[in-house]
Amino acid sequence: MLLVAMALVEAVVVATKAATKTATKTATKIVTKPADKAGAIIAAALMLPGVISQIAHAETAPESAIVALKYLQYQDSQPGLKRIKVTSPSLYLMVPVSPQWAVEGSLVGDSVSGATPRYHSAISGATLKMKDERTAGDVKVTRYFERATTSASLSRSREHDYESTALGLDASFSSDDNNRTWNVGLGFTNDKITSSNDNTLNEKKRTTEFMVGITQALTANDLLQINLTRNQGRGFYTDPYKFPDERPRTRNQNIVLMRLNHHFTDLGATLRTSYRYYSDSFGIKAHTVGAEWVQPVNEVFTVTPSLRAYSQRAASFYFDPVYDAVAGEPFPPGFFNNPTQIISADQRLAAFGGITLCVKFAWQATPEWLLDLKLERYEQRSNWVFTGDGSPGIAPFRANFIQLGASKKF
Repeated sequence: MLLVAMALVEAVVVATKAATKTATKTATKIVTKPADKAGAIIAAALMLPGVISQIAHAETAPESAIVALKYLQYQDSQPGLKRIKVTSPSLYLMVPVSPQWAVEGSLVGDSVSGATPRYHSAISGATLKMKDERTAGDVKVTRYFERATTSASLSRSREHDYESTALGLDASFSSDDNNRTWNVGLGFTNDKITSSNDNTLNEKKRTTEFMVGITQALTANDLLQINLTRNQGRGFYTDPYKFPDERPRTRNQNIVLMRLNHHFTDLGATLRTSYRYYSDSFGIKAHTVGAEWVQPVNEVFTVTPSLRAYSQRAASFYFDPVYDAVAGEPFPPGFFNNPTQIISADQRLAAFGGITLCVKFAWQATPEWLLDLKLERYEQRSNWVFTGDGSPGIAPFRANFIQLGASKKF
């Protein structure tokens, strides 16, 4: 499911970048209004290359339609084993239907193949082959006001053992001087979980999400964003393909996200920095620090290298396994004499750290056509935690991403 989520995120990125161009046009219009002299700070900042990416704000309705195609290829591995391969084409479309309304949507198709996920780091847990396909789509309708937007969204995802439906409502409100924007959001997700190994499994999981955020122009070259998110989930969180694996039926999550973008006028470049803190009722606490450098080479080429570091503390019910000499599968010490109800050896719940290196190349071939190439390398190790000790016995994990994209404005 983690791999599938990664592919879906790429589709969202397409939408974000498409909206960026429209927002730049909006900012230009704001600057030309004599009555908005105070708002010229955020308007000037919005026109800088690379400043507004990932920064939400109120805007006028887009003037042009946009079609974007993306193709993502993913391969991960651990020593002695190539694990999962994912290919994921996606399509994004945004159409303004009036000066106050716009409709956008995306379609994603994932093809997943490779070895079944390991129990922990045991080769015996990955000897079977698997193949799966996922289709996902979403649609979003947005209403634009003078200093506000409201939108409603619906998304649907389906694979052979997992179905997900989500509804979302969000709104943004700008201050009179256009230098501050408030964002609020509410989401509901309903998931259905089955299993290829157990025909009797028919579980559900429901999640409610609340988000509030603020985007503030500090200077003509600096934008700050802070988002707070609270997720409350109830239902089935156990992995039906791992044993032993039994998890709590509730999971509450808290997320704090901070972004700061600064434009260097002399270099024509923009530095995007971010920090994300995550904690949940499973006992996981995680930190993510990221930085991107957006460097225009000339009027049509842009290069964006980036670095991201991640670290998390293990879930309270995660155990460091001892491998059974006969079965070769991981069990906690004394499991068969005194089995525990809530336990898991899933590597994703362990204590570990990860580093992601990325570079993206973008070419504005014509005023209508934008082409891009993104190369990404991720590596995860238990001893790369920021503080404390990582979980022992986990083999290093590596993943490579290649993404090609093209978008056209009409």
